[in-house]
Amino acid sequence: MSRRPAPFSALPAVITAFVMTTIAGCGFQLRGAPPVSAALQPLKVDCARGVPELLCESVRDQLELGEVRLTEAGDAAYVMKLSDFQQDRRASAITVQASAAEYTLRNSVSLELISTDQVPIIADTRLSSSESYRYDETNVLAKQREEEELQTQLSSRLAQQILFRLAPLTQARIDSIRDQHQSDSGDQPDNDAPAP
Repeated sequence: MSRRPAPFSALPAVITAFVMTTIAGCGFQLRGAPPVSAALQPLKVDCARGVPELLCESVRDQLELGEVRLTEAGDAAYVMKLSDFQQDRRASAITVQASAAEYTLRNSVSLELISTDQVPIIADTRLSSSESYRYDETNVLAKQREEEELQTQLSSRLAQQILFRLAPLTQARIDSIRDQHQSDSGDQPDNDAPAP
């Protein structure tokens, strides 16, 4: 029976430790949303009437997990507005008896990010997420629970999409957006200016 020499017995553990350190060092994240720039802090999340609390809480939770400082409007450098939430449930497949065999759930929300001096950093943008599930007439309660779980997943996905929209907004990008906004505002004629 041959045994490995002592120096090679620790090799798998050393390789595993090296790989894990390399992955951790390069900023690899298994799940979740990308980091949000410190340039957007402090941030206020403003959910309009009609936007489900589940979605608002999911957005706030993911921002807090990313160590984004949330605050109220008076202290905020930026206000993220979520509005015009829409929820749709449609039959996407029909049985031979003309009843729904599969449904598609779709949630959508409008996102807008505005600075305290009213510069639109992210103009009104529509985000949506959808999921399909099979419907079984003989097991209505279980399917109802499945639909509720899917609604939670859709809210989580929308929250991740929102964070993905915030991720590229570094200070340099925000400054560029501000400069563009000012130059666009400067190109418009001033109606209050006296005629030459």
